[in-house]
Amino acid sequence: MRIGIDIDGVLTDIEKWILDYGSRFYYQTLDKQIINPEAYESADIFGVDDKLDLLFWKKYFKKYTIMIKPRPFASEVIKKLKKERHEIYIVTARGNFFAEGVEILSFKENKKITLEWLDKHHIAYDNIFFSNEDKLDTCLKQKIDLMIEDNPKNIDKLSEKIPVICFNAGYNKKCHNKNITRCYSWYDVYAKVHNIEKKD
Repeated sequence: MRIGIDIDGVLTDIEKWILDYGSRFYYQTLDKQIINPEAYESADIFGVDDKLDLLFWKKYFKKYTIMIKPRPFASEVIKKLKKERHEIYIVTARGNFFAEGVEILSFKENKKITLEWLDKHHIAYDNIFFSNEDKLDTCLKQKIDLMIEDNPKNIDKLSEKIPVICFNAGYNKKCHNKNITRCYSWYDVYAKVHNIEKKD
């Protein structure tokens, strides 16, 4: 199978990272607390406008992309999948993540940091695609058979066309569709890839 894998929220636990670093930033600067821990966007988690939220990401986004560690066993499981002759494609919206605030990190720098991070953490892959935030066109164009994703909008849209393994998070718990399989860890991903293979 050609398996697509997202970075933020799948290879990394961005949900916990935003709750940790966002709560520190907003409490120290504005005495604000988490108001919606199950929101997808950080602005909605803390009840702030996009302009203020941009200040948070300006302070922390580069640090996040360099310092965040992969989820446990991500590299190990991906290597096992490749040994079983699955093709691995990283499909990330990182280049477009802050289209309105490119001063945070240029696409060129973002791409360089991302490739270095994947190499540093021994994440094996056959190719990487820096997609629009809506990943459907990229996945169809690259003939992805199965996508591992956390973004609720992408999960719902992709699952209309291809199977999706939804990496569990508070913000995607409403995603339900016969083409969606929920997972909770990277070894759970491994088991569920095999389950999907058996169905095919």
